[in-house]
Amino acid sequence: MEYTDKVLDHFQNPRNVGEIPDADGVGEVGNAKCGDIMKMFIKVSEDGIITDVKFKTFGCGAAIATSSVATEMIKGKSIDFALTLKNQDVVDSLGGLPPQKIHCSVLAEEAIKKAIGDYYTKIGLFPKEENNCQCCSSCTSCNSDK
Repeated sequence: MEYTDKVLDHFQNPRNVGEIPDADGVGEVGNAKCGDIMKMFIKVSEDGIITDVKFKTFGCGAAIATSSVATEMIKGKSIDFALTLKNQDVVDSLGGLPPQKIHCSVLAEEAIKKAIGDYYTKIGLFPKEENNCQCCSSCTSCNSDK
């Protein structure tokens, strides 16, 4: 399995590692098959800009690299932009991933969207009891009835 220099760099020198204690949104996702777990934390300004983002990932090098690059891709950007981020954008930013590691980029996309869903719930856009967040189609907490 061959990784690009950028994947190796983000694995060996991950950016935005840690957590935000007073995060505006937190999203956690995992993959039962490989055991990877990603947790994303976001801070959002009043005008909808992601001012800070951190991650904690338990997983392989590709999982850490995709988490790292995904945080760089959304930091300083609007929530609307972050919601458009697709796993393929993460893969492309890293210069590619081996086919068996593409699921790591999917986790990164899902963790971001789940954190945004949590943020929307906290600000009252999506009441928790209704569980009707529409931030993404794969978000299990937002779409538990699917």
